[in-house]
Amino acid sequence: MTQSSAGKREYRYERKFFVDQLDAQQALALVKRHPALFSEIYPPRHINNIYFDHPLLLNFTANINGTSQRKKARVRWYQELFREVAHPTLEFKIKEGLMGTKISYPFPEFTFQRGFSLVFFRDLIQSSDLPPEVTYYLKTVEPVMVNRYRRWYLATPDQAFRVTVDANLTYYHLNTFNNRFLFHQVDRRSLVVELKYQRENDARADRISAGFPFRMTRSSKYVQGIERVYL
Repeated sequence: MTQSSAGKREYRYERKFFVDQLDAQQALALVKRHPALFSEIYPPRHINNIYFDHPLLLNFTANINGTSQRKKARVRWYQELFREVAHPTLEFKIKEGLMGTKISYPFPEFTFQRGFSLVFFRDLIQSSDLPPEVTYYLKTVEPVMVNRYRRWYLATPDQAFRVTVDANLTYYHLNTFNNRFLFHQVDRRSLVVELKYQRENDARADRISAGFPFRMTRSSKYVQGIERVYL
């Protein structure tokens, strides 16, 4: 995948906070009490992701090592996990230092169910209309993990700062062949809160962050998932 295929992308800052002493409603109440007047802007929904990595988990290692430039690939859809997925999206999440962006492509429709395999995934991308460089990259990686969580969306009145709250983090290990999805890890004690904003608002971000009684973290949900289902 090249920058020319993606075009010019808008990078934004993302600050993550780890919360392990509150439930989702308590965390939402604290966010709404923030002096910046955060309020919900979208109904909560479930998010499902299939994450891809190299056989040696090179993307995971880069994240653990704090590599300044890194990339994660995933297919995302919403609400029910096991279903006919009509409008999935392939996303490349690109990080450069503290800033990040997403490059998205429509992904072929598929049914996510027992029996999902690497062969099934390779057949999907082979028959897709994805750009050649994207198809080539996807042939070098494989599905390694599924995660699912419920997300709430909030923003300041001017929309300059957005917050997401993720709860009920669920992780599934993916095998190369015939996944049965009989076992999974559910983290009902932890929440991930993310503050997102554009570069021009960075001068205000420290003051906004200081208003949250949460502990900032560098770890991603992908890293947490791999640690739970692989390590």
